[in-house]
Amino acid sequence: QVQLVESGGGLVQAGKSLTLSCAASGNVLEINAMGWYRQAAGKQRELVASITKGGSTRYLDSVKGRFSISRDNAKNMFYLQINSLTREDTAVYYCAADASRSPDFRPSYWGQGTQVTVSS
Repeated sequence: QVQLVESGGGLVQAGKSLTLSCAASGNVLEINAMGWYRQAAGKQRELVASITKGGSTRYLDSVKGRFSISRDNAKNMFYLQINSLTREDTAVYYCAADASRSPDFRPSYWGQGTQVTVSS
């Protein structure tokens, strides 16, 4: 089992930057990739970024250039930096861990989510 805890959400002004953090604990050795999802009110949850154990990253097309995912393996920490925030980035952001062998990200574990609200 893997436990994930997000932090770093809050109320932010449009145009500013924000970094979300995810702390992984438990059987972290089974994690093959980490990802960040977001779910805006009334919308489906979507994968915005993922990073493999080897450091390869993928991004949702609409966030490329503004979002950056990173990891600190020594600390079992994962991060999502969001630059130039817009109101459309308002959502609950979830950290997820993939313990599968799939080439596509398949979440095996979820964090509880952290709310990001962007004000104009």
